[in-house]
Amino acid sequence: MTETQRDLLSAGFSLTVIALAAFVMQRFFLPLIWAGILCVATWPLYRRMRRALGNRALLAALLLTLICACVFIVPVLLGVTQAARQAPEMANFIVTANTDGLAVPAFVPYIPFAGGAIRDWWTATLSQPHGLSHLFSGSGVGGFHSARDMLKILGTGVFHRLVDFALAFLCLFFFYKDGEALTRQIDAIGSHCFSQRRWARYAQKVPTAIRATVNGLVLVGLAEGLLIGVAYAFAGLPSPALWAAGTGVLAIIPFGAPLAFLSAAALLVLNGSVPAAIAVTVWGTIVLFMADHFVRPGMIGNATQLPFLAVLFGILGGVETLGLVGLFIGPVVMVLFVTLWYEANLFDDGTPASPAVPKRVEQ
Repeated sequence: MTETQRDLLSAGFSLTVIALAAFVMQRFFLPLIWAGILCVATWPLYRRMRRALGNRALLAALLLTLICACVFIVPVLLGVTQAARQAPEMANFIVTANTDGLAVPAFVPYIPFAGGAIRDWWTATLSQPHGLSHLFSGSGVGGFHSARDMLKILGTGVFHRLVDFALAFLCLFFFYKDGEALTRQIDAIGSHCFSQRRWARYAQKVPTAIRATVNGLVLVGLAEGLLIGVAYAFAGLPSPALWAAGTGVLAIIPFGAPLAFLSAAALLVLNGSVPAAIAVTVWGTIVLFMADHFVRPGMIGNATQLPFLAVLFGILGGVETLGLVGLFIGPVVMVLFVTLWYEANLFDDGTPASPAVPKRVEQ
């Protein structure tokens, strides 16, 4: 067997092993990705905590994992508790509306420009018996026969999400504990496959992009939820804390915050509080405009040195193709692409590849 044949066989064996490992672990990719994103975003905090605990890595990893879990678990438990109280009533409402039809709300005909069209569409679809089943025929709503069936489907989905949630934090603990060794192994593989200088150029960009995206999306989104939640409280919206939490979560996703505060405004209109609904809409629009046009692009773009369009396309394209996790992967991909773009304009010694423009000689 020649050396070339041996190399091809070795490469084929390696690719087969990688493919088999990916096939076996495909169910756990999402928890691994979430754990990796959270680990990179909070790694500086872990290092400070480890130093404060006398370099006891195991204790620091366990403590920070529990803190991160509590940050996510406590709001989720509050939301689940509130939702569980209202779930049977909501399920019965949906089943009754599907069986008997849903009457047109009184305010619909008064909507400017489109009130008549919306009323006619509502009458032809939702007001008819089993109108919801026909409207959502592609999503399985037509198969719901009782509130028990709806709760069963919902409970199954929640259980799978809880399993992913637990696996993500289990992986997070081990990422903290063995993060430095894992980083050295990844650097060794990257330096072996690419040049050490080129690998270092790209490896430094990824953590910066993840941390900037987390700060720009998560922290700004939660701040939006808090500020708009103040308007909910003053407007007299039922369960303003729950609405504020939902707004904060949706604000992480581009164009998610308007869905939250416009729904809250619609609920206020149904309750007869039209001035409060207008105030919530105006305040929510102001907060959203300031956050999405000034705060968020500045936090992400300045840290990653990305143009505004690259940040925007990275976030929107990531959500479109990968779902919620694409919020964080999309900007990372754009950072790598922009780094490659700039790298193409450099010689091997790092000097610009574009020819120098000669200075104009004064006559």
